[in-house]
Amino acid sequence: MSELRLEELSASNIVAANTLSLKPGQEQFVAPVSHSIAEAYVNPATAWPRVVLEDDEVVGFIMGNFDPDAQEDIFRGCIWRMNVAADAQGHGVGRFAVHALADEARSRGFDRITVIFEPGEAGPAAFFERIGFEVIGETPYGETIAALAL
Repeated sequence: MSELRLEELSASNIVAANTLSLKPGQEQFVAPVSHSIAEAYVNPATAWPRVVLEDDEVVGFIMGNFDPDAQEDIFRGCIWRMNVAADAQGHGVGRFAVHALADEARSRGFDRITVIFEPGEAGPAAFFERIGFEVIGETPYGETIAALAL
């Protein structure tokens, strides 16, 4: 596998990020990147949108939120969105993206990051558990809340 690198979301990579393919059945667990792009520009002070590149190809997208003043602590340092191209899944892209976000959170003084996801057979629960997230609760809508200590 080639070396992975992170790049800020920009005009040069936004189309590729917005057209990442998913494996069948994953669509129900992931909001389109276009939603994240809109959120990033509504909340530019706290949003952290990045693409993961392998060579010059966009193979992943992750968006964090860093807001130490958020009313709910689960939104202070969190993963808002993450997509990994279908062909790149299982090759370390997601792990790389989460670790990069965790490094950014650490550099900003956070001691944990959180993620909220829908449970389900094709969902991301197993992935997040494999990289060290622990379930800490559930939203009023039945979504799982998990945290990773930094």
